[in-house]
Amino acid sequence: MVQSNHNSSTCTPTPTFSNNRIFSDVAGDITITVDGVSFLLHKFPLVSQSGKIRKMVAEAKDPNLSQLELINFPGGPESFELAAKFCYGMDFEITTANISHLYCAAEYLEMTDVYRDENLVTRTEAYLNEVVTQSLERSVEVLCSSETILHVADNVGILEKCVDAIAENVCKEQLVAGLSRLECGSRPIDTDRCLEWWIEDLSGLNIDLYQRVILVMVNRGIRQDSVIASIMHYAHTSLKGIGKSQIWNPARTTPVSVETGQRVIVETLVSLLPTEKSSSIPIDFLFGMLRMAIIVDSSLACRLALERRIAVRLEMVSLDDLLIPSVQNGDSLFDVDTIHRILVHFLQIIEQEDDEDCGYESEGGIGSPSHASLLKVGRLIDAYLAEIAPDPYLSFQKFVALIEILPDYARVIDDGLYRVVDIYLKAHPMLTETERKKLCKFIDCEKLSQEACNHAAQNDRLPAHMAVRVLYFEQLRLKSAIAGPSPLSGYMSQKICNSGAPSAPMSPRDTYASLRRENRDLKLEISRMRVRLSDLEKEQVCMKQGMMDKSGNGKTFLTSISRGIGKFGIFGGQASRKQHKSGTGRKLRSSSRKRGYSLS
Repeated sequence: MVQSNHNSSTCTPTPTFSNNRIFSDVAGDITITVDGVSFLLHKFPLVSQSGKIRKMVAEAKDPNLSQLELINFPGGPESFELAAKFCYGMDFEITTANISHLYCAAEYLEMTDVYRDENLVTRTEAYLNEVVTQSLERSVEVLCSSETILHVADNVGILEKCVDAIAENVCKEQLVAGLSRLECGSRPIDTDRCLEWWIEDLSGLNIDLYQRVILVMVNRGIRQDSVIASIMHYAHTSLKGIGKSQIWNPARTTPVSVETGQRVIVETLVSLLPTEKSSSIPIDFLFGMLRMAIIVDSSLACRLALERRIAVRLEMVSLDDLLIPSVQNGDSLFDVDTIHRILVHFLQIIEQEDDEDCGYESEGGIGSPSHASLLKVGRLIDAYLAEIAPDPYLSFQKFVALIEILPDYARVIDDGLYRVVDIYLKAHPMLTETERKKLCKFIDCEKLSQEACNHAAQNDRLPAHMAVRVLYFEQLRLKSAIAGPSPLSGYMSQKICNSGAPSAPMSPRDTYASLRRENRDLKLEISRMRVRLSDLEKEQVCMKQGMMDKSGNGKTFLTSISRGIGKFGIFGGQASRKQHKSGTGRKLRSSSRKRGYSLS
């Protein structure tokens, strides 16, 4: 008889055929061959319970038929052996390890109730419905055991039953956790234990089954943060170790071996992430996935999707996140093309937000949140440029492209930009005069601090015309500070003189756009004035200390330039420094939900 084991996940030892014969004392009259393995059996118990074998015997029209071959039998000889034992009434155990193969074998052999009451199809289906689908763990175990016969298991409905059961059980856990919070009131409860214990169970599925489970869970309304935590844990488990064996090679002569399965995992997980505007996904996890996408050479659509997600929250990014090593043949140690595309996406988002802000009462311009983000990103990119500037493989064109992509109003002062240019000139002494002039034209001398101007005037790496410009604007600034009108008043006068009468009537939208530009320019000038006022106050303090104390004024701008080149680790950044600590026991399985994972 057939026994059902509700807890066992492995098949227990079963009686084997003696010389592939069920009964050694009764001569068999038919040989069944499955994948090259022959079974000497008897027609009657097989024909009486299997519609498939009955039809094959009838179609042969040979009363002395002694051989049959079952082609593409699901589960192979092991599954057929269990089905044959069922036909002979022998005892064996149904478990989560063999239920999938046994059910598919029963469907293949057409062992339905038409030929016998409570036939094998009915018995295995009852085990699926009454035992497997009632437990998330058992459903996952059955899915894992079905990986060798996925197509057949999908056709007979096993995958759908198990996937729906997993989603339903997770929904129940989520509902119970919500009710527990209501009952506990203000008392703290262990939400991790209630919500996330299933995350580790799902990490054992292959990527196709995992994708199917997550899609059903999302349609059922599972919490978004729970889905994200599950994706992060699956990524950490399945992609762990990728890139660690790869050694940084400036000559790019060592090819990177990538398995197709790794590429499929990365692309599938990226497609499962919630909407781009979701802020629940840790930024370091996005960068970790982006690094993985680059290493496994994923599709352009996959990488662009990650870059757009990062661009939405670029102001929250750290410098270490941006230092993505280049793994392809190229002219840079760092992947500057990826950072350039992220910046393009970011600026497009800023432009869209400005276009949507069409109300006359809106601030817009410099005072808007979008511009505050732009200022943060401007400082971040200056720091990034300072890190990659010493790279001897960094091409002039790519370096210039990263500088000029940011608008002028992204920087209140240009000290950071000047430092970047100076580092690049120092690391690339073979630049032509034309290239040096092109670099220096991005520096606005009016936006340099007093300290930066003093350094620039004595910097022999700069073109001569740059030093002249610096000295000229220094004279203008000194003259304005001592006796002349303030630059702000001059700026206002210039705006008033240049405004004049419009040559043609302007639409309300054009008028508003013009006012926003003037407002932005005015606020930018105010910011510059604050910086200049701070410089004057510093100079006043220095004058009081006396002319003999000039050498003790603290750190100079030149000191900041001569700092160490920085980090050149392949996976430098917050994501790579965090170590995943897997908990023991079901209570700790959900700890990954609140952590960003390093995928390197």
